[in-house]
Amino acid sequence: MGHLAWKALAGIMFVNGSLGILAPRFLIRSLGVKPDLEPGMIYVFRMFGIRTLFIAIDLVRRPDERQRSMREGIIVHATDASVALTAAMLGQLPARPAIMVAGLSTLNTILAVVGARVDTRPDRGSTGIRQAR
Repeated sequence: MGHLAWKALAGIMFVNGSLGILAPRFLIRSLGVKPDLEPGMIYVFRMFGIRTLFIAIDLVRRPDERQRSMREGIIVHATDASVALTAAMLGQLPARPAIMVAGLSTLNTILAVVGARVDTRPDRGSTGIRQAR
């Protein structure tokens, strides 16, 4: 289950990060915001995209650090979900797109929790749950 969790999370983050960099207007419009009226959003989405893409690449390239990345990801994704819901409550984002973003970030949080609990390093096997120290 841990291998599936980190792979799913890396895949989701790779797609969203790439879209943030290459197609920020598409993502901005999906939030109900007009990029021509809010051109600064393009910059923000590209920054978000590169962060997301680098985390996804780290999950794939650095198996010895994967559990640490997953643990840190719990905070990152939970924060993303909270920020989306807060933006909706403050009227900064329409409710529907904010709930969609919060839902995806919550899914990412769950995947990070599951992935952080299982040692997914190639030399350790995939069956054992991490032992408490």
